[in-house]
Amino acid sequence: MRTQLISIGIAAGLDRVGFAATDPFPAVEGELERRNREGLSGRLGFTYNDPGAATNLRSHFPWAQTLVVAAKSYRPSTGQRADSGMVAASARLPGYEPLRRGLEDIQKALLGAGHDAEVLCDDNRLVDRAAAVRAGIGWWGKNSMVLAPGLGPWFLIGSVVTDLAIEPDRPMTRGCGSCAACLPACPTGALVAPGILDARRCLAAWAQTPGVFPIELREPMGARLYGCDDCLDACPPGRAFQAAGSDDGLRFDLRWVLWAADWTLLAEFGHWFIPHRDPRIIRRNALIAAGNSRKPEMVEVVAPYAAHPDWLLRAHAVWALQKLDGARAVIDERLRLETDPRVRQELDRVPIGK
Repeated sequence: MRTQLISIGIAAGLDRVGFAATDPFPAVEGELERRNREGLSGRLGFTYNDPGAATNLRSHFPWAQTLVVAAKSYRPSTGQRADSGMVAASARLPGYEPLRRGLEDIQKALLGAGHDAEVLCDDNRLVDRAAAVRAGIGWWGKNSMVLAPGLGPWFLIGSVVTDLAIEPDRPMTRGCGSCAACLPACPTGALVAPGILDARRCLAAWAQTPGVFPIELREPMGARLYGCDDCLDACPPGRAFQAAGSDDGLRFDLRWVLWAADWTLLAEFGHWFIPHRDPRIIRRNALIAAGNSRKPEMVEVVAPYAAHPDWLLRAHAVWALQKLDGARAVIDERLRLETDPRVRQELDRVPIGK
């Protein structure tokens, strides 16, 4: 059955298939709790919400005997334009679906053989990176990702939990050695130590977090619309795979994003993690990217948002306009009309004569 499941996974387009025991992950639980206590988890939820449950699979599946763990690669990006919103390679269409389909093929084989089986894909009931290391898929990288031979960090992880006892693979003991290229590559210094991410400074985390984007992180956000790949781009084990990458589908014209209707944005980006399916998170990010473009022609796109009924979008539009030549008249109008203190706070940052 072990050989059959590997063959099914590879035939379905998965890059790696490994097997792990379903024992708890006490060291991972302790680390998640420590990061919660020290604030390193920021406003992230997911497995941070309940570290005990996320690291004890049998609390959800008392019958669990084996995790069938799989990796599905995705292609890195190779470039960007200042007037385009960049999207992390992992967020490109069709997202997790190819991985999920491969896992479902494995699940069907197990069910057909009379076993219990359930797919866990982007699921907060399991710390999937810990499962991947235990199953011999890869090793813990200093960028906090799991790295696999031949793929580097460029893959998604999912599992099938089953009651079938299968001999587990040995955990991968390989490491990054003396390489620490990812740490200085982070544009905000969010990688505070090898393997330790401070989510309060992580652009990828903030790109999917509702509310006001921290002022000190807006310029480092650059042209990003969703996600950040800088620490992955810097990772040597992924260089060969990265060389075959493509930027197709990873850039979106900011004019289109800011002019599109809500339903259009959700249709295009609905596979992203967007809390409450609120498209203003995407618009907020696009306004920051527009300001960072420094292109005067973006004024006509951003200016209508300075009078938008949503204060959050007005606030980020005001910030963006400060970065664009030719926006003085729009800013002066907001200085005269704006009454919301949260937007006034942004206006108060406008240099006199800017």
